[in-house]
Parts: sequence; structure tokens; C-alpha cells
Amino acid sequence: MDISVNSGVNFVINSKNHDITDTKRAWCIDMDYTIQSKEQLKELWTNIYNREGKPDWSHILPYYDDDIYFCDSVQKIHGIEEFKAMTERLIARSNGLKMDVKHTAQDANIIFLEWEMSLSFKKYPNSSIYGASRITLNDSGKIIEQRDYYDLWGDIFDNIPRFGKAYRKFMHKKFG
Repeated sequence: MDISVNSGVNFVINSKNHDITDTKRAWCIDMDYTIQSKEQLKELWTNIYNREGKPDWSHILPYYDDDIYFCDSVQKIHGIEEFKAMTERLIARSNGLKMDVKHTAQDANIIFLEWEMSLSFKKYPNSSIYGASRITLNDSGKIIEQRDYYDLWGDIFDNIPRFGKAYRKFMHKKFG
């Protein structure tokens, strides 16, 4: 019997005992954590960051393949254990972290998310980092690759008095 739940989680219930008259039947719930659409991924993604400023990946980690490859401006990570460790480090050092997914696009097994992440620091006002993530799904609908694109330093430096203008001037002179 297939059952769909409004939360986007699909699962199958299989009876381990084929005697339908036995009232002590054992039931096995096999969770099928697969990404079915960009809308489902957007909902899962948004819920990571909107837990009173502390990120929470517990609901989305089962959607990642054990062989996940993650890459951003800071690090490259291989495997679910390294990915979980990275999420735990972010949780430990985050304060007032929020995520707003602006747009999504999907082409076959590739999903793009455009987002704005707001961070708060002790001495400085909130900063926004603007970016995009390319999510690749494997044949089973699990996230096998995540590539995040953003300007970490520029977006943060923009909110530091005097430093932001100097940084942008330097970048324009050297690269613009």
C-alpha cells in the first residue's frame, strides 16, 4: 500500500506477516526520502534555516545520498558523515541565521535555488549573502551533489562600516 503525506514524504507500508487474520501482524515502514520536485526541495530547504535563527538539517539529511559531494567558496566535502559534521559546525557558530529562497528552476535531475541568507554578528548589523545552489539528484531522487555559489567576503564586507567601500573599490580596481 503506497501512502503520500502532505509533508512531501512518501513511504510504503509492507506487512511482514502474510496471514491477514493475525492481529499481531508486524508492520514495517520504509521511508522513501526522495526529492520529487523543485517545490518540495524549496520547502525542505527553507525549513532548514527558520528555526529561531538556528539551522536544523534533521528533516532534510535523509534526502542526501551517502556519497554526497558538497562544494562552496570555503570547502569541498565528500560523504554524508563529513556533510553532517559541516552542518553541525554551522549550527554551533550561527546566530540569527535565516534563509529566503527567491526562485527555483529545474531541468531533469538538476534543481537551482536562488537565495538570500541573513546572518547576524556580535558587533555588526545583520548581513545578507546572496547566492544560488545547484542540486543534482541521482537516479533514486537523492541529493548526490550540491554546489553553492556566493560572494562570501563581498556580501559580508559590505556591512562593515568603512571597510565595505574600501573592499569594493579594491575589487573594482583590480578586477573590474
